[in-house]
Amino acid sequence: MWDVLRDDRDSVLPKHSPALLREAAEVVARGGNAATAVRPMTFKANRWAAYLAANDIPWPRLPSGALALDDETFRQMAKRYPKQVGPIRELRHTLGQLRLNELAVGVDGRNRCLLSPYRARTGRNQPSNSRFNFGPSAWLRSLIKPEPGRAIAYVDWSQQEFAIAGALSGDVGMMEAYSSGDPYLTFAKQAGAVPPDATKKTHPAERTRFKVCALAVQYGMGEQSLAASLGEPEIIGRELLRLHRQTYPAYWRWSQAAVDHAMLFRRSHTVFGWNLFVGPDANPRSLANFPCQANGAEMLRLACCLIVERGIRLLAPIHDAVMVEGSADDIDAVVASTQAAMCEAGRIILDGFELRTDATVVKYPERYSDERGVEMWGRVNEILADLIGRGPLTGVTNKPTSDEFVPCDRFVPFDPHETGLGF
Repeated sequence: MWDVLRDDRDSVLPKHSPALLREAAEVVARGGNAATAVRPMTFKANRWAAYLAANDIPWPRLPSGALALDDETFRQMAKRYPKQVGPIRELRHTLGQLRLNELAVGVDGRNRCLLSPYRARTGRNQPSNSRFNFGPSAWLRSLIKPEPGRAIAYVDWSQQEFAIAGALSGDVGMMEAYSSGDPYLTFAKQAGAVPPDATKKTHPAERTRFKVCALAVQYGMGEQSLAASLGEPEIIGRELLRLHRQTYPAYWRWSQAAVDHAMLFRRSHTVFGWNLFVGPDANPRSLANFPCQANGAEMLRLACCLIVERGIRLLAPIHDAVMVEGSADDIDAVVASTQAAMCEAGRIILDGFELRTDATVVKYPERYSDERGVEMWGRVNEILADLIGRGPLTGVTNKPTSDEFVPCDRFVPFDPHETGLGF
């Protein structure tokens, strides 16, 4: 399967190809429209506009009035409309960055690449998007699969940056919102936008709106960008930001003080002393975001140290998460130890404030998957099954490999002589 996915041979047929002529004849015989039936098909802005109108989806526009079709806009809108926009965004992202032959997979089926620690200004890792499996489109993460008898777990901090902002700023309201288990709905309650007994089921739209606002604040979005990401008038973005300032005043004072300090002393730093030296062209929004991002990087590094010291097989650090490995029988204990290490790292960085973690466990023969790429993976699966003529990619057997631990994600390469497809 891996060989098929990364095959970069030119598959365009010449105009005189019998197969192409036969396809054209079939199109005519069916009375179809060759313009839409013959591949390759292309993305058309006017067709996308018609689709949006038919599905009642408000879409951000450029100052010129044209639809905003950049990947960031698609990414934001896919969060709001995962079923309608998500698959299209995955396809566009995949076609735009389809460099599967660069993904660093060794002969043993493991993905290894330079993690580039401290490469980002915030001190976060910055591995190559084309060589690290978590860099390309989300559907490719389903290539990750544990070996027979093994299991993997993706363990991440829950709303890490919200918690860091609340704890470092000392904003009691933010910390209470995080500790409630649903900071976004609690934010809406604290702001008086929903009743105290509101739930995700009773007020889903309000929760989504306040979630987008909370995340936008952490990235320094203004009212225009916030409104555009919501598909709402600018006045809605302005009102949401006003409510955030009103609800969490201590956070806003701390955030502005962090920017003022950085501009005055020409540097900003984390609790462990990672420095950002500030030049004359510094962006105030980046300076405001630095404490959360950089201390999140410190937390991840410390957690990785604790995880390895406790004998847990660490496969990869991934922004605000880690992937670990263990036997299928012991994976629950591995997850518990991993979560304990991550919580300890959070307490150390945030002076005792407790962060939550979530865990997704995948046991052989299942594959890891990201919900944003499930539909795309299913479609690729079907296409490959037809191309290869081996049936669906399920119930396959992986190659036996050495028990020696290799710190990376697990893949098993395609072998045409085996009875099934696997990674």
